[in-house]
Amino acid sequence: MIKNLLKRIAEALERLVPEKNAAPDLKGADAFVWNIAPDRLTPVRSVSHVDLDLLHGIDHVRDILSDNTRQFANGFPANNALLWGARGMGKSSLIKALHARIRTTGNQALALIEIHREDIPSLPRLLDCLRATDRRVILFCDDLSFDGQDNSYKSLKAVLEGGIEGRPDNVIFYATSNRRHLMPREMIENERSTAITPAESVDEKVSLSDRFGLWLGFHGCSQNDYLTMIFSYMDHFNITTSREKIRAEALEWSRTRGARSGRVAWQFIQDLAGRHKIKLP
Repeated sequence: MIKNLLKRIAEALERLVPEKNAAPDLKGADAFVWNIAPDRLTPVRSVSHVDLDLLHGIDHVRDILSDNTRQFANGFPANNALLWGARGMGKSSLIKALHARIRTTGNQALALIEIHREDIPSLPRLLDCLRATDRRVILFCDDLSFDGQDNSYKSLKAVLEGGIEGRPDNVIFYATSNRRHLMPREMIENERSTAITPAESVDEKVSLSDRFGLWLGFHGCSQNDYLTMIFSYMDHFNITTSREKIRAEALEWSRTRGARSGRVAWQFIQDLAGRHKIKLP
């Protein structure tokens, strides 16, 4: 009896483990979230995103990332991209908006797969699965950074560039971060002061960001850019009211939060729409 019980448990465990290198089913949706324990791709039926035309104040980086993404979607070489800089300036929004705009480019729909920061060590397993499919995929990691004794950045370096297998041709990696080198400045400076060969130790840590062919910086917006965002949202959602009054309210809103950004502009619009009993999508 014990032998049969152990056999049934073993069979059940085998069913939970996906076949190694099996091609994932990417036909059910255009976006997925990578989950582990067990490894699986969870479909996302509707991606929360802002229309690309509503992203203001980031025109230059928008155009660069758009060209890179279209190249990739059309089957041509393209670079991994690191979107770094000020909070709330549309880094992750830009990636999702571009996917929504470009996903039907090329011979097949472009897939977006989000991998959580804490699951980065499982990235090689995900890439092994994606090698077995022909569908072109943007891997997206939001708020990527490393602290303290976290050594998972080493595996990410090997996956992006430099490993024997390298990144599959049908996969590109986009990440957002508040840090240009993905690590806090004090961590890099500590390495410089305590290492036997400071330059080499620092080079190893900052070389992670070198694996991204595109470094796109996002900086705090001016007052004019902030107000342009507000008025563009108003036009898009047909919120009709005094522009002078809204200008004063929007500036006061930003002062209470100590910042001007796309996120602050959107939060103001949500409040404004609620007060005017207008539903947003």
